[in-house]
Amino acid sequence: MNKVVSKDGTELAYDVTGSGPGLVLIAGAFTSRAYFAEYAEALSSAFMVVTYDRRGRGDSGDTTPYAVEREWEDLYAIRSATDAQFACAFSSGVMVLLQAGLQFERQAVVEPPFRVEGAPPAPERYLERLQEYVAAGNPAGAAELFMVEAVGQPREVVEQIKQTPMWAGLEAMAHTLVYDALQMRDSAVPVELLASVAVPTLGLYSNASPEWLQRSVREAVAAIPQGTVEGHDGTFHTLPPETLTRVLSDYFLSA
Repeated sequence: MNKVVSKDGTELAYDVTGSGPGLVLIAGAFTSRAYFAEYAEALSSAFMVVTYDRRGRGDSGDTTPYAVEREWEDLYAIRSATDAQFACAFSSGVMVLLQAGLQFERQAVVEPPFRVEGAPPAPERYLERLQEYVAAGNPAGAAELFMVEAVGQPREVVEQIKQTPMWAGLEAMAHTLVYDALQMRDSAVPVELLASVAVPTLGLYSNASPEWLQRSVREAVAAIPQGTVEGHDGTFHTLPPETLTRVLSDYFLSA
């Protein structure tokens, strides 16, 4: 484990796996760098893979008060420490990448969950309710709100997860759900922001994901001047590590 200090003094933990051109992976909600272990191993055949804990997660610090700009500065610190040439962001982590405005050589975005036509309605007062749970010291309530109402997991499945060792880790990250909600703004496709992206960008989705989530990728990438989009076989909201390795190797290294 390595550490770097962000602009506001927050320590960020990161791992480096493999050698070659640098590729930083940016997690979405409820995800620490540990989630990317299999991806890092697969991708290390072609890249020096950088995985990091976004602030408030895993081994990284969490200086308060939170502001979305701090996470953009965090990504800058990670990039500066590793000299990564490429970036791949997942889910709501896409908004950290896009808003940071860093000039990577190329970048990829995987299933940003913008609320396009056909998407389930956003939970009522979602951000406010998350903030209320966190303020009340009720991380379980925040976690359940995200998993059941935002993601759409059946409540009985969440109850089963609560009986596993995984639940304690999720509760520890539950306050960062507020951070992702703030990064996502109103969850609409940010057309003006996307139109300003000057980096060649590949949008990826799983053919097994709901049609609205696939549409979210297509609509977002269509607004990026140098954007292309591809769908590949996978499972819900996930592309297998070997598929991601092949696709990113083709896109990043064959230019």
